[in-house]
Order: sequence, then structure tokens, then C-alpha cells
Amino acid sequence: MPLSQVKNLSLIAAIDLGSNSFHMVVAKAQNGEIRILERLGEKVQLAAGIDEERQLSEESMQRGLDCLKRFAQLISGMPPGTVRIVGTNALREARNRGEFIHRAEEILGHPVEVISGREEARLIYLGVSHTLADTPGKRLVADIGGGSTEFIIGQRFEPLLRESLQMGCVSYTQRYFKDGKITPARYAQAYTAARLEIMSIEHALHRLTWDEAIGSSGTIRAIGLALKAGGHGTGEVNAEGLAWLKRKLIKLGDVEKIDFEGIKPDRRAIFPAGLAILEAIFDALELQRMDHCEGALREGVLYDLLGRHHHEDVRERTLSSLMERYHVDLEQAARVERKALHAFDQVAADWELDDGVWRELLSWAAKVHEVGLDIAHYQYHKHGAYLIEHSDLAGFSREDQLMLALLVRGHRRNIPKDRFADFGDDGIKLIRLCVLLRFAILFHHIRGTQEMPQVVLHANGDSLDVLFPEHWLDDNQLTQADFALEAEWLTRVSFVLNVR
Repeated sequence: MPLSQVKNLSLIAAIDLGSNSFHMVVAKAQNGEIRILERLGEKVQLAAGIDEERQLSEESMQRGLDCLKRFAQLISGMPPGTVRIVGTNALREARNRGEFIHRAEEILGHPVEVISGREEARLIYLGVSHTLADTPGKRLVADIGGGSTEFIIGQRFEPLLRESLQMGCVSYTQRYFKDGKITPARYAQAYTAARLEIMSIEHALHRLTWDEAIGSSGTIRAIGLALKAGGHGTGEVNAEGLAWLKRKLIKLGDVEKIDFEGIKPDRRAIFPAGLAILEAIFDALELQRMDHCEGALREGVLYDLLGRHHHEDVRERTLSSLMERYHVDLEQAARVERKALHAFDQVAADWELDDGVWRELLSWAAKVHEVGLDIAHYQYHKHGAYLIEHSDLAGFSREDQLMLALLVRGHRRNIPKDRFADFGDDGIKLIRLCVLLRFAILFHHIRGTQEMPQVVLHANGDSLDVLFPEHWLDDNQLTQADFALEAEWLTRVSFVLNVR
């Protein structure tokens, strides 16, 4: 559908910054379902530009940025919260990803999130499960990307197991087929490397079992088309066909000679590596057949975005599960959250915290700030930060987790100023959130045993004024002492707290 026909609709969009290709989908949400209006995809091969020092080359970054300039035209004018952009393995691996992300955000006008491998797996399954018919059996889903391969076993719309392995068609091409030559020895090396990767998850996958196997990547689609062209099936992948295709490739001997119907020229170079990985998957998991599904990561991102708009945010479920697992005092968490958000609403404009993501982040931090108490009371803020940073938190980007962990780390005692500086311009806003969280925690230090008064907050730069009712602090010496000590702690990060 031309853009002129969809401009006035309520749109959502997802962009997948993959290691091999960048994809974008624009859709309209209707009655909880998604109607795709536009699809765009370009082969960028970001992973091919990562050197031994894990630095993205300027050339590969420019390929990606040029692609995003074309994507940007379709999403210009879309409001915040309606576009979600996720980066996968290549951006997880690249040490200089910050430079690329900054330039990408300048072009697109929306934030870029780098997601973990398991979060990528969750979103892939979400896309697959909403694309295929809803059946009661269990599904094994495999997605061979440019830098990683995700495995998911799920039932209906719920993933039961999510794994991500460091093997992909671009990275394996760089390692085993860089000059385009296909020999038995090189193919065997790629196949063996993939088998060794899969060994780490074989037992867990076999233990759960599955009723059907689904492939959701362009690699699996391309292999299915090649098999169909060779008379081996109607587009699905089967074990017999894989053996035939391997023999065929080795006989051809060079990627330039690959000429199967339906295989685009820009996929030829990565085709042998993708085949070696898929054959290893078939052998390791004893598969006979795998069907292809068009739904994948980008569709999953759309459905996840739709859930956030309809109060079905998986991140809230994730935090509730974390709080239950670590026996968080739910009443205290709720008290702190209410006070923190009330404080936030009073100072958000003065502190340039108008973007809703900051309020959301403060809410999350208030909920989980005491998870570390289940480990030990001594330095529990550090235990909590470690748990949050290193846990598999469904729905959260890597950046979200790091910021949330930092707020939990800084909610008491010394604030690690250098850690906040790692977030650049956002570091100042994070410190301000941390101050609000600390205020709310101190305000409810007595954990609900006493009715607390209404207070007024005023913010100005690196200072916060807290106004209690007249004489209240004189009558409540513990609270007064708490805030006096807090003012001392905050001076260490050049922050002024005035309480009266």
C-alpha cells in the first residue's frame, strides 16, 4: 500500500537491525490484531564489518546508515512509543556500537535498543506464534541469523525454552567461506563448529520434546526454495534434501556458481554457511522436516509493542515474577513506588524528564529495589543490582537492564557517579531518578508504621528542595536525621538536598 494511502491511519512500526539484513514493517493495529501495510528489507551484512578487535568498520556502519535513511522516510512524523527499533547480535558484539546507535537515532528520530539473545528468541517466537495457526502442540522454532541462531520451544503463545548460540550465516561465511570457495574440508569445518555449539543445548531441547519444527529466517526460506527447485519438496526443508544440496554445493565449488530458482544473488555468498548450520541442527536434533514461517523477530516486536499499548506489558510480568522469586515486601515496594512517582510528577518538567520512559524506569526501580535482601542484608543494593543486570529479564533491552540495575545499585549509601557517566547525556537524568528513588525510600523508612505527611518538591538543576509541613520534622527526629545524612551522601555527586 502506498504511503499516501496509510498516512492518516494509527500506525506502529518495527525495525530489526539484524547482523545480515535490516528489516522494517509498518502496520495498523485493529482489535488486537496487526495488519501489515509496508515491508522493507535490505542486505546490509553488518556482522561482516566486525574486525578481530570487535570494532564495526566505518564502511559497514555507512551501509547500515544509508539503509536507515531510506527507512526513515516511512516513519517520519510517527509519535514516540509507536516505533520500536531493536539491534541483535552484530550490535551486541561490536564494542563501538554506541557510535552507530547514536548516528542511527539521529536519522530515525527514535531510540535504538540492543536486545539479548534470549530476548531476541522470545520476540521471534512471539512473531511465529501469531503468524501460524494456534495449535495445542509444542513447536521447535529455529532462526538462523547473520551472527547468531535462536532456538525456542513453545506451546501456543508461550515460549517454554529460549536459547541463542553464537553461530550465523554471515559470521560463519567470514570464518569458513570468505573467498567464496566451497570445499569438503571447509564445509566440514563449518558443520562441526555448528554441532559443537548446539551440543550445549541439545539435552535441554530433547528433554522438552516438540510436535513440529519451524524455521523463521531468510536462510531457511532460501534453502527450502533451493530444495524445491531441485525437486526435493514444495518449499519445506527435509533431511534427504539437505544431503542432496550439500553434495550439489560442493560439486559447484564456488558461491558464484549457485543459481537456484528463487535465490537472490546477494544471498549466494552466505548460502553454504547457512546450509552447514541447518544440517548441523537437523542432525543434532534428529529432525526429518522443518517448515518455514514468514513471521519472525520484526512481527514479534510489533506484537510486543501492541501489548505495551494494551496494558499487557511482558516487562511488568517479568518484574512481578522477579519480586515473587526474591520475596520482595510488596506493600513496601508499592509505598515507595507511589511516593517516587508522586515526586517525579512534581519535578519532571524542571528536570527535563518529560519522556514517559523515565517515569516508567523509576517505577520499575521502586518495585525491585529490595530484591537483593533475599541474598543478604549487608550491601543488599549491590546484590540486587547484580541480580538485575545478569538475570534473563523478558521484555527488557540490554540498556533497560543496565539502567535499572544502576538505579538499584545507587538507591542507598554511596552513588557510583562514574557508572552514571557511562550513559552520556542520560547519566544526568539517571542521577536525578536515583535522587527521587532515594527520597521515596527514606520517606517510607519506617515501612508504613506511621502516617506520613504530604510534602512539596521543587527542583532546580542539581538541587532538590523538600518542604515538609511546619514543625513536622521537629516532631519526627528519625526522619530528620535520615534526610540530614542523605544530604551528605548527595554532596559526593555534587548534588544539593534542602529539607525543611
